[in-house]
Amino acid sequence: MSDLPKVALVTGGSRGIGRTVAEKLAADGFEVYLTFVSRPEAADEVVASIEKAGGKARAFQLDSADRDAIAAFFKDEIKGKADLEVLVNNAGITRDGLMMRMKDEDWDKVIHVNLTGCFAFLKEASKIMGKQRSGRIVNITSVVGQMGNAGQANYCAAKAGLIGLTKSAARELAGRNITVNAVAPGFIETDMTAELPEKVVEAMLEQIPLKTLGQSGDIAAAVSFLAGPGAGYITGQVLGVNGGMYM
Repeated sequence: MSDLPKVALVTGGSRGIGRTVAEKLAADGFEVYLTFVSRPEAADEVVASIEKAGGKARAFQLDSADRDAIAAFFKDEIKGKADLEVLVNNAGITRDGLMMRMKDEDWDKVIHVNLTGCFAFLKEASKIMGKQRSGRIVNITSVVGQMGNAGQANYCAAKAGLIGLTKSAARELAGRNITVNAVAPGFIETDMTAELPEKVVEAMLEQIPLKTLGQSGDIAAAVSFLAGPGAGYITGQVLGVNGGMYM
């Protein structure tokens, strides 16, 4: 067996869903590498939290929109230095607005980070996992990528594209014992939703049969399952964690 660390790489792992996923995978026994773009203090806090719980973690400042930097990261930090067992493509941004008013740069930025960035990480990870002949890749898409949402044409298009990427990659990589799946969160309780007006939250709850917002831990549990031993025969699937909002 290899003496290299068994690594789970979580992009956008410094806060929100990404942080909870990173902490859960660390609890599952992986050494977690998490990426962030800004707020290094938040990333350091996640690393400290994982280490306090007895796990191992490292944080890397890495922009998902920078393909050259992503390739260099894999060359410098992963190749020959770690057994990359799990990749979680979680990093993403929003630039909401109605289509007729949406700035071209807001469309381009969201597609570039949320879809092209995921492709760049997946591409580099697949090279390493392919040589290992094993690996788990989990892409974080969204319920709005399945059903659409007014004012989010860019975000919905990127998240829908990520579902197609997931299925294509699953077919390409299955022969090397690499599974590729997606988790599609619904409305999840975060710092952002906590600041929404009560009427907005009530309108959101009306769309959810279970009548409650999801928790980041619900998403982390789904990722943990798909990255774990019980999901070895699951690939190319989209696991909806949405309280029944989309069936």
